[in-house]
Amino acid sequence: MDRLTSTFKQAATDDHVTRRQCFKSYILCVIPPSDLHKTCIMQRALDRARLLYQETRGEKSTRKNEGFPSTERSLPNLGSPFSIPITQNVSSYLGKNNPFAGPVNPKTESVWLFDNTAYRPIHPYPHAAQPWQASFSAAFFKTETGKDLSKVVADIADKIGLKKEGSEEERERGEQTIAKRLQPFADVVAPARWVEVKLPDGKRQRLGPGGRSATSQQIITFPSNHTNGQVVETDAVNAELTPIGPMTTTFAEPEGWLVISDVDDTIKVTLTPSPVGILRSTFLSDPEVIASMPPLYTHIQSLLNPTWFYLSASPYNLYPFLRTFLHANYPKGTILLRDASWMDLSGFFMSLTMGTEAYKTGEMDKVHSWLPKRKVLCVGDSTQSDPEAYGNIYRKHKGWVKKIFIRKVTDVAEMASDEKNSPERFEKAFKDVPKDVWQVFEDPNDLYAAVDALKAT
Repeated sequence: MDRLTSTFKQAATDDHVTRRQCFKSYILCVIPPSDLHKTCIMQRALDRARLLYQETRGEKSTRKNEGFPSTERSLPNLGSPFSIPITQNVSSYLGKNNPFAGPVNPKTESVWLFDNTAYRPIHPYPHAAQPWQASFSAAFFKTETGKDLSKVVADIADKIGLKKEGSEEERERGEQTIAKRLQPFADVVAPARWVEVKLPDGKRQRLGPGGRSATSQQIITFPSNHTNGQVVETDAVNAELTPIGPMTTTFAEPEGWLVISDVDDTIKVTLTPSPVGILRSTFLSDPEVIASMPPLYTHIQSLLNPTWFYLSASPYNLYPFLRTFLHANYPKGTILLRDASWMDLSGFFMSLTMGTEAYKTGEMDKVHSWLPKRKVLCVGDSTQSDPEAYGNIYRKHKGWVKKIFIRKVTDVAEMASDEKNSPERFEKAFKDVPKDVWQVFEDPNDLYAAVDALKAT
């Protein structure tokens, strides 16, 4: 008891270092290391439990039929959250109010800044345009953790059959690619960290601290001298902290068009119904567009000049990979990813294949809160729960969604005779949605007339 009393007295001091040392001493006093490890295990278990709770009957059937559970059990673990210092680990539960958080250490840590969209809040009694604001997100990582990924690389190479392909030199290049793309999954997250950024108007703003998943989100207000479609950059005051570069903010006025597009197997080949297909397309193959989708999106951009949101069930570990792909092939926009950093590949598989309907519905609710007066075009595919999620949003926010396009995926072996492509599935997903609002397609070239008709909507 005396030690606890002494700890609280020290906590009252203003010295930052002393407070952190005091907090660490207190944690070690009341939480044995073994219990702290159990807490980390429990957190991971809770993440999985949430996905199990949100899993739909269709997702459960697909995962069972395609062998996802057995594949996940065979995948190697990429790392351990236990390497996070105790002070950061436990205080991260305090979120943005964490008094023990500290700045990113440029020698051992880095931060990713995520692109966003600025909007004007809708005032119930509008008398003048509201100020711009946007949700700023950042993710914090440990760098150069020194992990040996050779065994993990070898395991993935074996599962996707790399050893049977090409020359020895080609296989070696393939393994190097796998190792590079695995790294964001192996990097230890750094909760309880913040970073100072320089906003476009020159002001400095602190982002963070990060919570349990080492990500932070906060609303920041901009000056009013920005215009619809304008794009500005924000970077850390110390640019060396942001290895993927500055973030961009796109300004969107309350009215106009908005596109919400799925990514995996809608505009990018991911082979979501196949465990091996996901591994190959994510960690080895050059990113591949869905044929004829880039020119279709270029046409949509030129005709409707919409604000773009790319909605994926992938964890945020894939942000640099997906951002590079999208910038090279499609109109730039905000990428919405799951707020979880899985330090094992089984969690990555679960993120892509479980609870996607609930997750995507929740993210679209968020977009609606930002831009409720926009006219929305939703584009998705039949491999996941896009039809159900888009149907939910249409019914929930009457009049917001004007058109829905669903790509019927037939070029993946696992979908050839799948009930996911049945007319009954689409009719059920779009119950109470007028038939002239939703359209299932196989060839993107068949959509041009429907897109042109939106101009008059």
